[in-house]
Order: sequence, then structure tokens, then C-alpha cells
Amino acid sequence: MNINCGTDNVLNFEDNFLTEEQHKSVFNYCKQSKYVYGEWDRPGLPPKGMVAEISEHQDIYKLFKSKTKPFVEGLVLERMYINAFAPSEKPHFHTDSSIHTDVTCIYYANPTWELDDGGATEFYIDGNFLGIAPLPNRLSYFNADIPHRATTFREHYRFTLAIRYSDPNR
Repeated sequence: MNINCGTDNVLNFEDNFLTEEQHKSVFNYCKQSKYVYGEWDRPGLPPKGMVAEISEHQDIYKLFKSKTKPFVEGLVLERMYINAFAPSEKPHFHTDSSIHTDVTCIYYANPTWELDDGGATEFYIDGNFLGIAPLPNRLSYFNADIPHRATTFREHYRFTLAIRYSDPNR
């Protein structure tokens, strides 16, 4: 499904992206990964959350590379990692690239979600805030130059995989 947001910005998402067994495996992988403190959303701001890099030699890397390929034709996989946010953290808005043709994919790994849990990904487009609900086993993908931020869950950690693709012709 996609949401057309005007001025060439489209937010896309695919529900039930992986098999149920794969989804459970990814969540367990997230829970067992080794994290380092934070990612800088923008220069001058403190880092937020925790990050675990995913190596190209790992099976999870190969799985997501093959499954996201149809959405990023002609782009090159630049980086794959897990973002983990504790309840009540306050991530900042950021872009993943200044190049409109670059694409970011976000996979929501948590096994459950209820409306009052929070955890959406918020986008700032044409003076408006739009959000993608963090439904379990959902993949969202969008132009990497769209300002966006995570929101945290109220009660538990929020795990997402970030898969970033870049235009090799830039």
C-alpha cells in the first residue's frame, strides 16, 4: 500500500512482510543482539537509542536484502542495522540522505502492537505530520530525504531494522 503525500513523496508499506516464523526469528535476533549507544539524528544533538549493525555475512542481512530488492530497483544497499529505543526516549527528526532517490526501509520487529502503545514512525511532509503504525511484521519504505523520527513504546523496547539504499549514480 502507498500513501501519496504530494510533491513526489510517497510512503509505502507492506504488511505480513515475512513468514510468521521469520518474523519471530527476527524479533529474537533483535533481543539477543549486542548494541552500542545511540545514533546521532543531526549534528549538535545528543545520540538516541541503541544500534546494532548487521553484517553482510549474516543470514538476516541476506534475507532482508533479497526481500527488499523489488522496492529499490537500481539502488545499492548501503547499511543495515537495528534501532532499539527504550520507553519514553525522545528521538529527533532527521533525514537519512539528502538525495531524493535514496530509499530507507524500516521493518517493525516487535511481536504485538495496540493503538495506545505508541511507536509510530512520524514523517514531516509539506507542513504536516503523517505516521505509519508499527504493526508487527510490517515493512515501510520511503524516500530517504523525508524528515522522519521514531516514537517510542510506552511500556517496552521498540525494535526496528533500518535498511538504507543509495543511488549509485550520485
